[in-house]
Parts: sequence; C-alpha cells; structure tokens
Amino acid sequence: MIKPQNSKIFYGWYIIGFGTLGVLMSVPGQTIGISTFTDYLIESLSLTRGQLSTAYMLGTISSSFLLTYGGKMYDRHGARKVSAAAAIGMGLVLLYLSFSEVISKSAIGVLPFAPDWVVSAFVVFIGFFLLRFFGQGVLTMGSRNMIMEWFEHRRGLANALSGPFIALGFSVAPLLFDFFINLAGWQWAWRYLAMFFGFGFSIIILIFYYDKPEKAGLQPDGNLSEARKTKSEKKNKVWYQYALKEARTNFAFWVFIISLSMFALYITGFTFHVVSVFEEAGISREKALAVFIPSSVIAFLLNISGSWLSDYIKLKHLYKIMAAGGVLSTIGLVSLEQSWAYYLVIAGNGILHGMFGVLSAITWPKYFGRKHLGAISGFNQSFNVFFSAVGPWIFSQSLTLNGSYETAAYIVMGIWALLLLASFFANNPQEKWVGHGE
Repeated sequence: MIKPQNSKIFYGWYIIGFGTLGVLMSVPGQTIGISTFTDYLIESLSLTRGQLSTAYMLGTISSSFLLTYGGKMYDRHGARKVSAAAAIGMGLVLLYLSFSEVISKSAIGVLPFAPDWVVSAFVVFIGFFLLRFFGQGVLTMGSRNMIMEWFEHRRGLANALSGPFIALGFSVAPLLFDFFINLAGWQWAWRYLAMFFGFGFSIIILIFYYDKPEKAGLQPDGNLSEARKTKSEKKNKVWYQYALKEARTNFAFWVFIISLSMFALYITGFTFHVVSVFEEAGISREKALAVFIPSSVIAFLLNISGSWLSDYIKLKHLYKIMAAGGVLSTIGLVSLEQSWAYYLVIAGNGILHGMFGVLSAITWPKYFGRKHLGAISGFNQSFNVFFSAVGPWIFSQSLTLNGSYETAAYIVMGIWALLLLASFFANNPQEKWVGHGE
C-alpha cells in the first residue's frame, strides 16, 4: 500500500484520479454496461424482453435494500477495503453471468416442474442483484466518497476534475464492451471484464486507495493557504457531524434524496423507452437517439461549472437549477408534437445530468459531514437504485393504461415543480452550528 505522507505532491490529487477510475470500473454493473449484453441473454436463455426486464427490475430493487448496510461498512472499514471487496465481488458475479446459460440449463434439468423461463429468469435475477449491489452500488459509492473525503474547501474543484472523465468513460463503455463481444463472444467478454475491471482493479485499489487524509497525518485540501481556508470556511466548514438517524430528521436531507431519486426515475424511464416516446409524436428513431449527444455537451459544461460554483455558492441554488431542468424536460415531453419541444427536452435533460453529477457527490459531506458519510450516501444510493428500477415500469404502465406517456410525464412534472419550491427552503444544516465547534 502506498504511503501518502511520502508523496511530494498532495496525495489528494492522485486520489481524484484513482477514485475516478474506480467509478469507471463500476460500469459493468451500471445500466449502460449491462444493456450491451441484454439481447444475448434473451437469445441464449430463451427469455422474452419483458421477462428479462422484470428480472432486472427485481434484482435492482433487491440490491437497493442492502446499500445502506454497504454504506455503514464503508464507515467501519474504509474506502480501500470495501472498494476492493466490491471489485472482487463484481468480478465473481461477472464470471457467474458468463456461465448463466450453462447454469440455467443445468437448473432446468433438476427442476422439471418449474417453467423453463422462471428458472432462467431466476438465474439472471441473482446475477443482476449482486452485480448492481457490488458495481453500481458499493464500488461507485466507495470510490466517489473517497474523493470527497480528501477535500473540503476545494471539494467542488475535485468533482469538476473527476466528473467529465466519468461522463466520457460511461459514454464510450458500450463501444468497448461491444468490441470484446465481437472479439470473443458475450460469455468471454464478461470474463475479460471480470479479469480487468474486477480482479485486476482490486489490486490497484489495495495499492493506491487511501481512506482519509487524517490517517496519513494529512489534512483535507493539502497545502491550501490559511487565507483561502478562512475565506471559504463559512460556506464549506463542517461544524457538526450528523449521524444518519439525525440527518433523516432534516428537511433538506429529504429534498435532496427525493430530487436525486427523481432524476434516477425520470432519466431511466425516459431512456428505456426513448424510441417509443418520440415515435408516439411522429419523430424518427434516428432523431430520438440524437437527443443524447447535445444533452451530454450541456451536462459536461454544467458539471464543470456547477462543481466549481459549489465551493462558492449555496448548494440549494444548484438544486433549483436541477429541479428547473426537470420541469423543462417534462414540459417538452408532453409537447413533443411542437417543434420547439424537442430542444426543450435536450436542454432539460442536459441540465439534469450536469447537476446530478455535481450534487450526488458534494451534498452529503458538505451538509452532513464525513464521519458518517458511508451510511448517509449509502442511504441515498439505495433510493436512487430503487427509483431507477421502477422508472421504466411507471412509463410502460402509463402507455399500457392510457395509451401514451403523458400521464407519467405530468406526474413527474408535478413532483419536479414541488421540489423546485421546496429547494428554496433546503438550507445547509451546518449554518445553525457556525462557531459552535465540531
């Protein structure tokens, strides 16, 4: 294991790089990574798309219930041990999924009274449940939290340096995974990912991850001048360390939890049905898929600027921007037959993605401190994962029951409008502790 105190350069800057790499290594457990393999699973396991989607939804929901526990393990054992265990766990699950066809056929042979599709769906349900827990959940949380632990007054700058690379990496991941699939087939593609993203990266974690600067005799932010610290102290200093139980009694905590969860619900619901959503308004598949490129540009720019601004302005102002983006996007969604609405969806989605990248990382340590960061961020992650699982289902139910996606869009719009109003009152709970000591 590396010794940060021996580094000539403040080790926090290296932490940004390794933590960012950790989030990128979680991509096999993210929806964007799993989606590359879904068609192969459907064909190999003789499942319908609906059956596989149900298994995925249930696996994702099930994993969400364990993420608060995963966060508590982070607080107890630190980023290094928890992230390494998560990477190894993800590697084992990827190996399991690469043999899912063999496992499914073997299970069907010893369970003749169960329908074949039920057995196959259960096999992948187990895989999705564990993959989402280790990948999207614990590895992402541990890597992101580690970066936030090493910075306090320059936390926004740290996120600005990390966020764009994560966004870029996630966008190219499907192309990389598809390359592996074309090279050696989907089973071996998952095995390669297990070796490099799981087991291989766990070695990197054990060597270069470091839990907190204080354990190495260092301070967050490194050699930040006293004048700079004094200037930013009122906005960024944490005076009181909230436990999860205390944080749950705070109004701002729930505004932020619901806002980030609504992002997960809306974006996954929209993305999952994007072609169908635009098709309903007479817009082509090509134009529907084209919304992601300009949205990603807006998100990229807002991620950098929003991260930088978070060191200087109140976070609730950034939440106002995020909620306003949700309102704009849903207004565009229910008005897609109008030419201007298409661009409103692009702008709204870009705002949502950009602000989510900032706020999901910075809010918890800035508002509630670092002592119980794992439990608090794990609690938030459990909500995000749960809402991301039900988003596509809510949109599909809107189409099934009402013949359009408008009902789902209006409901989401109403919630975003309420969150925009609530954000005006979501003050930083540290403000009432200023001058009282830590």
